[in-house]
Amino acid sequence: MNLTQETTERPSELLFISFNQDATSLSVGTRSGYKLFSLSPLSAEKLEPPIEKEGGEVCIVERLFSSSLVALVELSNPRKLRVCHFKKNSEICTYSYPDSILSVKLNRQRLLVVLRQNLYIHNIRDMKVMHTIRDTPNNPTGLCALSSDNENGYIAYPGSNQNGEVLVFDSINLKAVATIMAHDSQLVALAFNAQGSKLATASAIGTVIRVFSVPQGEKLVEFRRGVKRAQISCLSFSPEDTYLAISSCTETVHVFRLSEPQEEKRGEDQQGWMSYFGKALSSSATYLTSQVTDAFNQSRAFAMMKLPKTGLKTICAMTIIDGVHKVMVATSEGMLYVTSVEAREGGECRNPVEYRLLDAAGCSSDSSVTDQQRPSYGSYAAATAGAVSTRSPEAPLQDYGITENDDQPPSVHRASH
Repeated sequence: MNLTQETTERPSELLFISFNQDATSLSVGTRSGYKLFSLSPLSAEKLEPPIEKEGGEVCIVERLFSSSLVALVELSNPRKLRVCHFKKNSEICTYSYPDSILSVKLNRQRLLVVLRQNLYIHNIRDMKVMHTIRDTPNNPTGLCALSSDNENGYIAYPGSNQNGEVLVFDSINLKAVATIMAHDSQLVALAFNAQGSKLATASAIGTVIRVFSVPQGEKLVEFRRGVKRAQISCLSFSPEDTYLAISSCTETVHVFRLSEPQEEKRGEDQQGWMSYFGKALSSSATYLTSQVTDAFNQSRAFAMMKLPKTGLKTICAMTIIDGVHKVMVATSEGMLYVTSVEAREGGECRNPVEYRLLDAAGCSSDSSVTDQQRPSYGSYAAATAGAVSTRSPEAPLQDYGITENDDQPPSVHRASH
């Protein structure tokens, strides 16, 4: 959630908030650096003190799972990407692009940089540019999704700025795989499930959310958030695809159920008149308009969470803690709300726990890497024209202690006196 894209001037210290790929960490960019909060484990009393790095105005900070690798963009130079190892307090490489960086996505195979009309796909092991998707439709918010799965490394991005067309690209095999006409109006939100086999979409109208199979592009289910228009800001699957959470500009965060636990499925004798009504509707479908039958087939929210106020920009994520599904919502006011989903009954999620992100007590503070501390590498043109790198050509990320198994939450570094 990049708050610098707001149209009005924001006096807040907060510039950016993002959950990592598996919702075990929360990254916060501020006017004086960035913070990394561990969400695993998550205490009911308070957040653990974050890793805190002082520096410039960080408008993008994305972390690779719970490793020490972070990708940074600062307001002072929005065309420059810095990839850093925060534990070693070192800069691994930098890249400069022909336009401002709007969003950055990572998985264990690829790093994706989204510009207004170009997408750059890097090999995360050596940061070389593998492919560039050029001349995409104008994408002023950098809307894009990258699957976190090691094998199904799909990218989804808007195929039009006039309607809800989605283009799906295979970042591993570097080829286009699907075009999905998801909505009639412009896209505002995209999200893959953890396995990269499902894609959730939402449009500018904000009343209907659809889920498609990937790479087939078949519509699996659609959900109705409400009847009034709303700006959808985030979609998030639960780790095992049981739920899909949706946050918007309203005070309500909706949770839809994608699959029902086997023991909770009702028998035919328990369905009563609704079962009869469903059969009657199916038999008379030829006499009804598609809009009417679609409305009856759209599922309503299984659970919901109420925020203290409306009009906030939010992001959401779902996780499982001690066998219980949790919804986590971070807001543009610097608050994190966490609540449980009642698996059997659903309904309104009660008593959410609140955490403050900007004034968290016990924060450790490490100085940011200065220009004098950064290694001096030679410059060379990237493999694909447009991105220019200053980096070590022979230094893979493993040389910096970053591996696929480096997924433990970071320890808290305290400044020495």
